Amino acid sequence: QVKESGGGSVEAGGSLRLSCAASGYTYSCMGWFRQAPGKSETEREGVASIDSTGKIMYADSVKGRFTISQGNAKNTLYLQMNNLKPEDSAMYYCAADTWLPRCGGTWDLAGYNYWGQGTQVAVSS
Repeated sequence: QVKESGGGSVEAGGSLRLSCAASGYTYSCMGWFRQAPGKSETEREGVASIDSTGKIMYADSVKGRFTISQGNAKNTLYLQMNNLKPEDSAMYYCAADTWLPRCGGTWDLAGYNYWGQGTQVAVSS
C-alpha cells in the first residue's frame, strides 16, 4: 500500500512538503510523479525519484527547487517543494517498485507497480 499526504494550496513562491508511506514490501525505487489538470494518466511526468543504490533523479523543471528524501524507515518518502510556481499545480503521486532493473533510472510509468491515490497541489499566481 502506498499513501501520500501533505498537498494543499499555496501562493507562488511558497513551499509544501509531501509525505509518502509505503508498506508491504522492501522497495528498490520510490518516486514522485505528477499529473497536471487536463492530462491523462499516461501523461504523468516524473518529478523526483530515489533508488536503493542512492541514485536520485530530478526532472529539469524542478531542479534546485524540489528535494526528495527518505526517512529512517526507507519506505517513507518526502518531497520538499520550495519556490512553487503555478505550473507545479497537479495531482502528485507517490510510486514504488521492488525490482531495481525495472524502476531504476527511468521515468517510465511501467517501471513502477505500486501507486498511491495522489495528493493535490494547487499553486496560485
